[in-house]
Amino acid sequence: MGADVRHLGIAEVRRFVPAMRTTSGWVMLSALLFAVAACVGASPVQASRGIRYGIQDDAWLEFGPGTLDQRLATFKRLGVPLVRFTLQWNEIAPRRPTDPTSPRDRAYDWHRADRILRGLRRYGLTPVLTLVGTPAWANGGRSPNFAPPRPRDFRRFARAAARRYPWVRYWLIWNEPNKRLWLRPTRPGIYVRHLLNPGYEAIHAVLPHARVGGGVTAPRGGLGGVAPVVWLHGMAAAHAKFDAYAHHPYPLRPGETPSSGGCKNCPSITLATVPKLLILVRRYFGPKPVWLTEYGYQTKPPDDFLGVPPKRQATLLSLAAMRVWRLARVTMLIQYLYRDEPILSRFQSGLVFADDRPKPALVGFRLPFAEMGRHGVRTVVWGQIRGGRPGRKLYRLEVLHRNAWKAVGHDRLTNDAGVFIRTIRLKRGALLRIWSPRRHRFSLDLRIR
Repeated sequence: MGADVRHLGIAEVRRFVPAMRTTSGWVMLSALLFAVAACVGASPVQASRGIRYGIQDDAWLEFGPGTLDQRLATFKRLGVPLVRFTLQWNEIAPRRPTDPTSPRDRAYDWHRADRILRGLRRYGLTPVLTLVGTPAWANGGRSPNFAPPRPRDFRRFARAAARRYPWVRYWLIWNEPNKRLWLRPTRPGIYVRHLLNPGYEAIHAVLPHARVGGGVTAPRGGLGGVAPVVWLHGMAAAHAKFDAYAHHPYPLRPGETPSSGGCKNCPSITLATVPKLLILVRRYFGPKPVWLTEYGYQTKPPDDFLGVPPKRQATLLSLAAMRVWRLARVTMLIQYLYRDEPILSRFQSGLVFADDRPKPALVGFRLPFAEMGRHGVRTVVWGQIRGGRPGRKLYRLEVLHRNAWKAVGHDRLTNDAGVFIRTIRLKRGALLRIWSPRRHRFSLDLRIR
């Protein structure tokens, strides 16, 4: 995702949908936007039955401090099962293979990916594997963001990748193709016919039980790109094939939260307006799951323009974890990044600073804790104990009383996903925290509003 925070307007939708340039077509799409916006506020809240959390930081995982085993152990300690990682087609196949569907062809160089993916497997971490980047031999000598003119070239590479990594269950076809930075020509029909459908068919031919995510859209198109609402319409028109719709619901401004501040009538989609995405995916493709495969909040410092204070970042990540848990068809949320990138024009959304100093979000990510609601004098809180063996986990809820932490009732067990919900009587301003006996860890303090 880029750093552009300008909202897309209705005029930008008209610009990028050729099918909508007639008056009747434009009226239809405008009506759809407003109908969806109305449904966003009225949609019922349900808890996800299968939400899984994860992290992505390719550069840190491959080149960070210490050994690869030490970095993998760090990811393991975060307590989330998923790790998104990228396969760069242009780097793996810098020259045209003689037998492109065979991962053993001498033109392929898998050694960097092998090292990471086999390490993830060794540590019990589940890859979410992204295929991206066209080699120059497959697109007429252009840069990797230009689509291959011949869909069979990408189909053959996807088949070879599936054969190389048969244990990988989750796959993504491309990254943010609705932005010119990642795909040119930036058109949903090109994406579907030249990349998504060939990749989907190739992976499923090798791995029938794999799950292939399509879309992988940015929250807005940016200059020369296409807004996700319009992109979905174009994917449907092109008869897209996928098992889950993937999206990156980053906030478009620092004041936006996971549930407020988004633009319901805009063709952009952030976490605050993600019900809009659920409605559109169901309308176009049926009740398919939604994967949120990149998400995060940048911090100030170091980013004084887009960042939020570090403690605020931790709070927002916990609220995001709770929000997606409450949305029944959202089954994946992946944090981006682990460590801030050192260049300010890039991402400072890590759980640690560029010099490896931990942010409050590192604690909050391991043990998310948020206020779900308040009814009179009763407050509902949500939390999750991450990591360890699958199954129910012991936790203790504590409240600060006269400068000392006191247990709220007896120690209790979470559900099998490590999640709990508690309703307690507390005054506004009270401080709560979680203690995990097995993990020997406290959560961040939560102040009741």
